This record gives sequence, structure tokens and C-alpha cells, in this order.
Amino acid sequence: MPFVQTNNVSLYYEIHGSPVAEPVILTNGVFMNTTSWSALITALATRYCVVTYDMRGQKQSDKPVCEAYDFATHAADLCGLMAALDIHATHLVGTSYGGRLNLHMALQHTDRVRSITIIASVADNPPLTSAMIQRWKRAAQLGDGALFFDLIHADVYSERTLARQPELIGAARARYGALDLPAAERLLNGFTQFDARARLNEITVPTCIVAAEHDRLFPREHVEAIHHGILGSEFHLVANAAHVCTLEQPEPINTLVLGFLAKHTTAK
Repeated sequence: MPFVQTNNVSLYYEIHGSPVAEPVILTNGVFMNTTSWSALITALATRYCVVTYDMRGQKQSDKPVCEAYDFATHAADLCGLMAALDIHATHLVGTSYGGRLNLHMALQHTDRVRSITIIASVADNPPLTSAMIQRWKRAAQLGDGALFFDLIHADVYSERTLARQPELIGAARARYGALDLPAAERLLNGFTQFDARARLNEITVPTCIVAAEHDRLFPREHVEAIHHGILGSEFHLVANAAHVCTLEQPEPINTLVLGFLAKHTTAK
């Protein structure tokens, strides 16, 4: 299995598609891993070099003990991964936690970024979101991954999915059973430290913002605030989906991402 040693951690990564094609790196949601992107990987890999990786604290990558995995550290990790793979600049597509990393990259490492796609993410910590995250941290401290899922999943799945796709919920519960919960708490601690609202107008790379119609964790108005803050950005709304829209509505997400990237790809 491929790993890169960078910034004092070992990061697991995968490459899909032609290694000489234009690069697209997918940045995970907080409890996601490389396997979570299967639908988008399939859609992108015929045209792009698609890189997926587990951030520090996630599945197959290292999980060093500390108070929080902050986004400056995640960005340094990502830049190290890019250097190891000889990628100078890349398109970044991220959901939730990964969307925040993409914002940080666009602000602090602009020369490494060709475009950013932000899916179901916000630039700050609205009060309802903050309350949910504090509850998630308390749930993680109970030390039971399946119970952790039981206590938080209603925050991120739509009623439609809960009613019609029990197999999706069951598979997710099994994945959460294997989570490293102390590492999950460090990821959440870093999550709560992020606030880029005052700097959104500094972002100059092409930007696509995607909100989910029934997202309770990051409601539409807070996601759309990123669009209002970044000059020239696009905004799209995915219907019949909650926070985990990349899992609930993969086909609309694939269409939006492919369409946006096509407008900003060097080799047509």
C-alpha cells in the first residue's frame, strides 16, 4: 500500500486514472477515508489523475497524540504529499472538513491550487453547528464507535435516506465501529478552531460552492455565505440530500464537479 512520509507523519494515498493527466485531489470529510469517494473517483478518473488520501487522524494514516489537528498542519501535510508526488498545483475537491482545508489552501498556499470545490462546508462555526460538534466530542469520549454513530447520524443523514436506504446506514455504522475515537476528537478540536469568514474576499482561485438542501449541520445560508464572500464563485444546491450529500446524491455531485472542472482544466 502506498504511503508518503511528510511533516513527521505517514499518509496513506491512492492514485486513480492516468498519472500524467491534470491532477485532482479529493479532501475527506472528518470521518471519511479514501473509500468514501468511489462514485466520484469513477467519474473523474477517465479524464484526470485523481489522488485520494487519508489525512492525519484518519483511517490508514498516522494519528499522533496532540490536542488538535489544525488546518495549518493538514495543509502542510497536503503540500508534502503533493511534493512527493511531483504535483506543483492541483484542483481540490472537498466535502465538509475537506472543504475547510481547501479554503485554507486557497488562502495560504495559493500557488499550489488551480481551483477549489467546497461541498457542504462553511467558513465559520455557527451556533447550532458548534453545539452539534460539542455533542459529537462528548459522544466520542464514550469510547464506542457504533454508539458514537447512533448518537450523531441523525445530524448528517436525510430523512429520505433513513427511511429508504437502511443498508447505507448499516454500512456506515459498521465503518464507525472501527474509528479511532481519540483521533476523531482531535480532528473535531481542529474543526472548531477554523474561521475564515474575514478572509474570503482574498480567495482568487476559481471556486465552486455546493450546499445540500436538507443539511442540518451546515444549513444552506451558511454555505452560501462562502459564495457571497468569494468574488466570481459558483453556487449550487443539491436537492434531496443532507450533510453527507456525496453519499446520498453522488450523481448530481459528479455532474457538478465534472462541469466545474471542465471550465478550469488546462488541457481541453
